[in-house]
Amino acid sequence: MFVRNDVGNQISVQGQLAGKRILITGATGFLGKVVIEKIIREIPDVDKIILLVRGNDRCPSARERFDREIAASTIFDRLRRESPARFRQFCREKMDCVTGEVTEKYFGLSLKDFAKLAGRADVVIHAAASVDFREQLPRALKINTLSLLNVAQLVKKAGNIPLVHVSTCYVHGFHRGDCREEVVAPVKKACARNPRGFYEVRPLIAKLQKKIGKVSAGSPGQDVLACRMVELGAKESRRRGWNDTYTFTKWLGEQLIMEELADSTLTIVRPSIIESTLQEPVPGWVEGVKVADAIILAYAREKTPFFPALADGVIDIIPADLAANSLILAAAEALALPGRLRIYQCSTGSANPVTVGRMKHFLQTEANQNVESYDRLFPRGRPKRDFRIIDRRIFILAMAALRGPVTLYDGVCRLTGMTNRIQKITDFVRTTMKLAVTFSFYASPRCLFHNERLEELASRVTPAERRAFPVDPAIIEWERYMGPVHLAGLNRYALKDRKVVALKEAKPVRVPVMVSPSASSG
Repeated sequence: MFVRNDVGNQISVQGQLAGKRILITGATGFLGKVVIEKIIREIPDVDKIILLVRGNDRCPSARERFDREIAASTIFDRLRRESPARFRQFCREKMDCVTGEVTEKYFGLSLKDFAKLAGRADVVIHAAASVDFREQLPRALKINTLSLLNVAQLVKKAGNIPLVHVSTCYVHGFHRGDCREEVVAPVKKACARNPRGFYEVRPLIAKLQKKIGKVSAGSPGQDVLACRMVELGAKESRRRGWNDTYTFTKWLGEQLIMEELADSTLTIVRPSIIESTLQEPVPGWVEGVKVADAIILAYAREKTPFFPALADGVIDIIPADLAANSLILAAAEALALPGRLRIYQCSTGSANPVTVGRMKHFLQTEANQNVESYDRLFPRGRPKRDFRIIDRRIFILAMAALRGPVTLYDGVCRLTGMTNRIQKITDFVRTTMKLAVTFSFYASPRCLFHNERLEELASRVTPAERRAFPVDPAIIEWERYMGPVHLAGLNRYALKDRKVVALKEAKPVRVPVMVSPSASSG
């Protein structure tokens, strides 16, 4: 079998990572920050944390971006409060920031600097990705798939050091039933399987790039081209067995990195839907609006009273700190026991399931009972209508029938300058349809993610380290987590900079992208 276990081989997380140099991509993202904070707090003897961060207009260098976007994050408030001097010293002496772009050859560095970077790393945690469900296909391929060739090049240049690659449980696509920690076969025959276990995706990638070229040649302008690339990504993904461009390109990336590093130490960690922290550094820390939060905000703003989902379906949500701990455990194991391909799923569905209906009940009950505690989340007080779950197929048919005349009427109003007298209905249809298209697949689950291999890994560390780096979903008390913990975190952190006045404006709620398992960054 391509994936192998290491039952009986005990490891020490702190012992393996002490004195090591850990290269991390995706450090400006949600999950990346949680990983960095945990390493600083629990593994102070690490030699270096090396961050590959691309510059931008505001922060041209990686160090500037680290100072303004990473070190300044509220996730480090606990460290700043408990040991401010140690945190400042760590950032100054042990945090190396390299300005580079993961999608470019040699990360945009000279060959000499690239080799120098490779020589400084002992292990790589690759978390950089585009997590937009409706990303333009060329960009999604570039970041989620082809960038892995550059990461593999660094791994080889460094002497085949271990790589921990962050993927997603949803590479399983439209598969139903039990989804385990193994190489995922495409639902529809898309490419041949190599005898070593992975699927040979290079011909498929070449076909996709050819289609991208044809669409590019026939598009009159950048705006039209962008829309067509989004639609091309959605079409190709669903045609080949995945719900969206994100999950499709992440599957392609898994196959590509397995091929490139077939003789190296590779660990693929697949988180499910990452939401706020369960315990550390504080309960409920979150950055930005995640998958379930888009639905919560739509309910809170009273933009739609119902959502298409499967009420008795098991929705797989994993707190960010458990996902970060999984990456750290995987890195320690890879250093202790090199020469294996391992696949772990950081999920809750098989061990501690929660259904969509129960999740909705916990959230709504907490909101109704303690609405005054969530002033940013519920600026107008308790919503007048309860949030209802309806069958996805019925919903889509009903919305499709309603969307046509509403869109036509709205278009006439825009062309003629007439006042749209049914603006609320127009906003309702647009918001609800966008939520349905983007998120209903994840809220209508027909598969169950298993994490037995990850649990087995956790069993091979000492009891003290199991407490320090918990990954067991059994510790989640769903009523408390989805109630006061998550809503308080969403209210305090994700909506912290929003003005109440802006939240009261009667505009369609913006549907955000999924920021998890691997936050969009670089």
